[in-house]
Amino acid sequence: MWRLLELSMPRVAVAIGWGVLSLGSGLALAALAAWLIARAWQMPPVLDLSIAVVAVRALGISRGLCRYVERLVTHDVALRSMTAARTTVYRTLARSNFWLYRPQALGGGCEPRTAHRGDRDRRVPPRRGDLLVRIGTDIDDLGAVVVRVFVPVAVAVVVSVAAVALSATISVAGAAILAGGLALSGIVAPWVSARTAATAQRAARADRAEFVARSVTILDHAAELRVAGRLDAAVLEATAASSRAAAAEDAVAARGAWSAAATPLSIGVSVLGALMIGITIFGAGGAEGAMTPMALFVLVLLPLSAFEAVGSLPAAAQALTIARAALHRLSELAEDSVVPDPATERPATLHPRTGPMPPLPPAVASFDELADRRRIALIGPSGAGKTTVLMKWAGMFDTPRPGVTFFAEDAHLFGTSVLENLRVARGDLTVAQAENAVRAVGLGRWLDGLPNGVHTDLIGGAAAVSGGQRRRLLLARALVSPARVLLLDEPTEHLEAHAGAQLLRDLLDIDSGLVERERTVVVVTHQLPDDHRADTVLRIGRSDQVTVR
Repeated sequence: MWRLLELSMPRVAVAIGWGVLSLGSGLALAALAAWLIARAWQMPPVLDLSIAVVAVRALGISRGLCRYVERLVTHDVALRSMTAARTTVYRTLARSNFWLYRPQALGGGCEPRTAHRGDRDRRVPPRRGDLLVRIGTDIDDLGAVVVRVFVPVAVAVVVSVAAVALSATISVAGAAILAGGLALSGIVAPWVSARTAATAQRAARADRAEFVARSVTILDHAAELRVAGRLDAAVLEATAASSRAAAAEDAVAARGAWSAAATPLSIGVSVLGALMIGITIFGAGGAEGAMTPMALFVLVLLPLSAFEAVGSLPAAAQALTIARAALHRLSELAEDSVVPDPATERPATLHPRTGPMPPLPPAVASFDELADRRRIALIGPSGAGKTTVLMKWAGMFDTPRPGVTFFAEDAHLFGTSVLENLRVARGDLTVAQAENAVRAVGLGRWLDGLPNGVHTDLIGGAAAVSGGQRRRLLLARALVSPARVLLLDEPTEHLEAHAGAQLLRDLLDIDSGLVERERTVVVVTHQLPDDHRADTVLRIGRSDQVTVR
């Protein structure tokens, strides 16, 4: 967990330090306020209380100030760690090869995913709902460990030791009672809470994940499910999964109530025990070892502040249990995402969504033979393997080729600004460069009509634009990429015939200026214009015959 979150020990230590100062100020404030109340009862000269009065004010201010700083530092560490974890997960997913396997038949899109661990022949890609849980909720749960576990536990240990030590200077018996109460609230209650959370995770995890996966399927494919007559059944299945998860969580909630009750119970026992011991010793009057009124007040009121440190530990135990389950799921995802070492191992060659990839015809088996060409058109009937050729040339079936990038026809548009969608291909893209790229692909009038230009958010991603606008934006993303070789899969589909033909002419014309002369462009298309200016045209037939002209 620590390695995945890439936690910085100095930053965590600083957060713990501010937490100790915050709760330590509260502990000192309680003790000093108790002493001040008892001393004021004796009506001494006002000047005798001036230092204590000023100290109480200072501790009251420092408690809130240190708490605020501790929250800032702790959340900074947590957000940094979540960013690092998401980056690691995204990189693992991007380099994995399970995307090349056929999705399991889902019986209308809603059957649960079942795959046996270690059964590589039956490996299936995770559903979108599963991935949403992994990169969303699971990583959030891991990040919560910093805020709710690591820092609070360390602070609780330091403050509890300090509270017991302070009580021991007044009464060893009172300190023993306080230590017992802190142990009950800080050790036993979290243990019960962790057991409860683990039971709830086991009982509800599968149903909760199933509910998310089914819900995403319904949201994405409601129209298709309605046409197939399965929408009502899919909704009922999602509702049933949610109900099962809720019932499982309710069944174990009763045991969690005991851990919640441990802290107030411990406070009551500790205060009552300290009061009884204090009264007994104070009642000794002038006997040796008798307790002063100030010491009695401190002994009785100190537990009220001391338990503030351990009060959050049952919740911390639950957060840790949930985080460990999330880490286990992320680890399973990493195990399924086979990322071979190119120097020592090559994965099984797969055909996207169909299984083992058939051998490619010699004429297109390697891109190296065409490396001196600058504009290449790849044509042929549907199902002939044109997309497979591009993916092979990009190294997606074995070792990725530097500078050679495959741009899929169904690439994703994110629900963010136009600029950020283009920055997917090039992170340092400027606003001017983005505008030029959008206008170059024929979206100038559309861009002028946007309220904030390239900073306009595409609400819903691809749902915010038409099919043709989506293809043009994806093409603009390809144009701004730093790739030396652009492998474009049907970039003009869904465009009006005349506009699509003109765009293909510009892509395949080295002198058009749409793509730099030194870059190589390979285009898969079904609609190659007769007057194109491509260097090379590859025609792939259904019988694997390749014609080069």
